[in-house]
This record gives sequence, structure tokens and C-alpha cells, in this order.
Amino acid sequence: MSPLDNPSSPSGAVPPSQAIVEAIAAHEGVDVTEVEPPTYDPLFTVVNPEALDELFDPTSDSASDVVVTLEYEGYTVVVRGGSEVKVSEQSSDDSINHPIEE
Repeated sequence: MSPLDNPSSPSGAVPPSQAIVEAIAAHEGVDVTEVEPPTYDPLFTVVNPEALDELFDPTSDSASDVVVTLEYEGYTVVVRGGSEVKVSEQSSDDSINHPIEE
């Protein structure tokens, strides 16, 4: 499986915060109910789930243009338009906490 072959398409029924948890579970081959403490950090340690869901609110005109990238549980997670979540292995060179060199 390539690093980006793990999409989750909530089709508007599942908020992006839940889609992230589902994508991590699918990537790791575990049940979604297993993505919880103490094995996994809560999603709110890296992003405000309510704010994320609101950002991708389908009633917003800009929701389809939004792309959010975050790091969670050793993965780089990319959410596009609230309907697509991709999970890839995070390498030390890919950290979004590193400053961009010009």
C-alpha cells in the first residue's frame, strides 16, 4: 500500500474529525473504537475537532477550497474539502513543525 492509498470519504455524513480517526484506524488495520487513549492521543491534542468540523461546514462557500495538514500519531494527515482524508507515514524530514527554508 502506498502512503497515500488510505482515503476516507465521509460523503458529508461524517465530520472531518471523525474521518481522521477512521482513516488512522483503517491505515493501522484496527477497529475505529480502538483509536482512543491510552494507546492513541486524543485528536484534540493536535487540532480542535469542533473548529476543524466547522471549517469544513458544507454550508460554507469556501469549505470545498480548504486543505488542512496536520501531524497525528506519527502520520501526516491531509484533509481536503472535508470529504477526503489521506494518511501517510511521517518522516522526520516531513515535519510541519520545521521552518520552511527559502
